[in-house]
Amino acid sequence: MIAGGTDLSLEITQQLKDLDHLIGLSGIKELQEIHEDEDGIYLGAGVTYRAMFHKLEERWPHFGPMLERLGSRQIRNRGTVGGNIGNASPIGDMPPALIALGAELDLDSVDGTRRLRLEDFFHGYKQTDLQPHEFIRGTWIPNPAPDEKLFIYKVSKRIDDDISAVLGAFWLKRDGDTIKDCRLAFGGMAATPKRASGAEAALRGQPWNADTVAAAIAALELEFEPMTDVRGSAAYRLQVAGNLLRRAFLESTQDTTTTNQPLMVTDYA
Repeated sequence: MIAGGTDLSLEITQQLKDLDHLIGLSGIKELQEIHEDEDGIYLGAGVTYRAMFHKLEERWPHFGPMLERLGSRQIRNRGTVGGNIGNASPIGDMPPALIALGAELDLDSVDGTRRLRLEDFFHGYKQTDLQPHEFIRGTWIPNPAPDEKLFIYKVSKRIDDDISAVLGAFWLKRDGDTIKDCRLAFGGMAATPKRASGAEAALRGQPWNADTVAAAIAALELEFEPMTDVRGSAAYRLQVAGNLLRRAFLESTQDTTTTNQPLMVTDYA
């Protein structure tokens, strides 16, 4: 069964695989549905990046620059949120951002639908909680509150049509200058999209200042052991991850009276 097929197609073009049967899902309207209410937004698993773009950007402005850098225009028009999650890649761009927001999945089967936190869906590299008889029906994302903000930063060698070396997504709930709660999630730092629990603990209940951010960055180095590959060394990834958190601090403390737009993400962090 194929939704966007933007990753599966590479097995044909690059690995020269012959797939005997492909069953397209794009005609199933229930998988294309977008529901909105006062609590949040529900995206069917077949909703494309382009279809969800404005819905997410108007709630969380940082989704705009990130989605504009997710693949190419063709991929954004074809790729789906359910496919990006179900592929279970450690460098998928959507899962870290959705994990940071506390998103939940609806997993459907003949036995009914069960809801699961997205962060609990990934068990290991390309390993998920999806049972043999289940499929991803959709994703539920809570609406933002006035004291919450989301920062998303993607670092890759090319601006367009490139896989992330590191993607950092940081959800912060502040009470004045104090961090009441936070979720920090990364892609490219482990075998799965993963929260930085140690860094979160270093932030919670602490003042949002340079010293607290430095303590959180130090915690990152103790809980992640990223791999070295063509996109970056382990040391580079650790440095970038810390720099992205520092960037969120700098952006959140800049003069926001002139713009509500996120700082543009460049090739380097």
